[in-house]
Amino acid sequence: MAQLQINYFSDVLKRVTTFHMFLPNDVQSYSTEGNKNYERNCKTLYLLHGFSGNTIDWMINSNASDMAQKYNLAIVMPSGENSFYLDGKGTGKAYGKFVGEELVNYVSKTFGLSKQKEDLFIGGLSMGGFGALHTGIKYRNTFQKSFGLSSALIVNGIKGMKPGESNGVADYDYFTSVFGDLSQLEESENNPEYLVKQLKRKGEELPSLYMACGTEDFLLNENREFRDFLIHEKSDITYVESKGIHNWDFWNEYLEPAIVWCLNE
Repeated sequence: MAQLQINYFSDVLKRVTTFHMFLPNDVQSYSTEGNKNYERNCKTLYLLHGFSGNTIDWMINSNASDMAQKYNLAIVMPSGENSFYLDGKGTGKAYGKFVGEELVNYVSKTFGLSKQKEDLFIGGLSMGGFGALHTGIKYRNTFQKSFGLSSALIVNGIKGMKPGESNGVADYDYFTSVFGDLSQLEESENNPEYLVKQLKRKGEELPSLYMACGTEDFLLNENREFRDFLIHEKSDITYVESKGIHNWDFWNEYLEPAIVWCLNE
């Protein structure tokens, strides 16, 4: 299993950025014999970290490397800072475009990996779960499927926030810098519900999404609300709950089922 750290100049972020990557291009034949995943070309999963995390979180806390080898899956782990993987105002803050367009193009070109929609997936945890679901909806023509684990689907909780207020994790000024004018957030492209409604209004196909959340997770209600919204909108949603909190035990439990769901034709 090749483990890579890539530093390159991102045009949309206007600086050198770093991502890590697992690439199963050196797996020995005795390890792949009888594995049907190696009867096809390598597919790619973009795996997003959570709030206050970084590009190595999945590398050191999860079994992502085992998943890459088992499923013949290149796994790309970028840094999204604390951006929620959205396009913020001002130069160098286009994290949505970075993940949804530029990084996919760079990885495909550099490593000779497929850019076909059926070969590309995106997933994440917490803030990265929000980012993966939002990106999967906005860039539905890039990614075949998207999954979010314990996703920080906080739009409905912050859209009425006032100056000086905080939700215990971050304050009004931070959320405004990331999501834009909070009083306009409900009808903003930074709101995944708004994106889904726009797709339906245009008569376009809704993307396939997978969600998992622990029943003791502090984000459970937010995940249930988004699940119910997607069901109401007749979106293709697979939703799973089980005992668990907001931690790596739960995320490791559901990483493989989410990957299997992605690869299931």
